[in-house]
Amino acid sequence: MPRVVIGPALPDRASLDNEIARLRDLDLGELRSRWHNVFGRQPHPHLPRHLLFRALAYRLQADVLGDLDGESQRLLDRSVSPEDAGQRAVDLARRTGNLRPGTVLGREWNGQMQRVAVLADGFAWNGKTYPSLSKVAFAITGTRWSGPKFFGLRDKPPKRSSP
Repeated sequence: MPRVVIGPALPDRASLDNEIARLRDLDLGELRSRWHNVFGRQPHPHLPRHLLFRALAYRLQADVLGDLDGESQRLLDRSVSPEDAGQRAVDLARRTGNLRPGTVLGREWNGQMQRVAVLADGFAWNGKTYPSLSKVAFAITGTRWSGPKFFGLRDKPPKRSSP
């Protein structure tokens, strides 16, 4: 008689769904207690209920169905922290927020100079008003661009005055 190899048991999707449904019924204190049992530490005191629930549900699914593969994990590890991403957004808003109405931005594209006027409520290009520089860049190029980057307002080191 040939040998039969029996692999690991298939995850029981119904019991996983039931466990996640039970998480939905827990109040904030019970979710915090469950977090402590699962992760071995207290959750951040300002973590809202919906995020506690999502993190616990994800951990349940990862334990039963498997976690991220190594390549995906490395990709996430290389990404910037939420704090860094937030700071970059603030810096970008500060640079584009300093554009006063009446300022004209220019960029050469496909051999033609494209000029955009900064308005109080948007940006004017080619006789039409756009809500953002990114929309203008899309209208010019036909592809998605960061408007501030397209017009050279982003990723430039600040100029330092010489002593």
